[in-house]
Amino acid sequence: MAQQIIIIGLGQFGMSLARTLSEKGAEVLAVDANKSLVEEASAFVAEAVVIDATDEAELARLEPRKRDSAVCAIGDDSKEASIICTALLRQMGAPVVIARANDKMHKRILQLVGAHQVINPEQEFGKRFANRLLYRDVIVDTNLGEDLHLTEIRIQPAMIGKNLLELSLPKRFGVMVVGIRRGNPPRVLQPSAHAPLEANDNLIIVSNESAIPKLTKEFQS
Repeated sequence: MAQQIIIIGLGQFGMSLARTLSEKGAEVLAVDANKSLVEEASAFVAEAVVIDATDEAELARLEPRKRDSAVCAIGDDSKEASIICTALLRQMGAPVVIARANDKMHKRILQLVGAHQVINPEQEFGKRFANRLLYRDVIVDTNLGEDLHLTEIRIQPAMIGKNLLELSLPKRFGVMVVGIRRGNPPRVLQPSAHAPLEANDNLIIVSNESAIPKLTKEFQS
């Protein structure tokens, strides 16, 4: 059964999230007070409605407690509205409430009113993009928390033809290879300790952030 997710606030972040979740098979209910944004979202989500999410009676009609999760993606235009909406979602029994924050104080208040998770999309994207600028071989970088990153990097020249046992990445850099992206079309393979790496491979690794520049510098030549 498809996950049922409410997304409240159809700015750039909320709209992109609604579209991506829908493409991945989720049943998305998109909500905004702006009729034109709701009409745009209705082209790809399961349902889209125009309501004021700070109105308790209107929000209650969406039955948040019956959904798998609810995202309050209200942006910079109204911190007060995002706080009220988040508090109401918790009060109405939404099992998972994820709220978007604009700054540290906003985040603290959202946590105080009960958000299970608070995100800052701009801040998180900035951190990931910084790594891609600094380390040109980084393709994807996802923070797993506590300085633990899931990173996809292009294979370095000196790795080609060697196997993971020879490279000894966990011992030398604290890096664990969890997958290898290979082929055309590309597919993710379970890593083998003895199979040689190929020229167009991408390594999917788990490590702390400081390991990435050390690893790429060591094997570039």
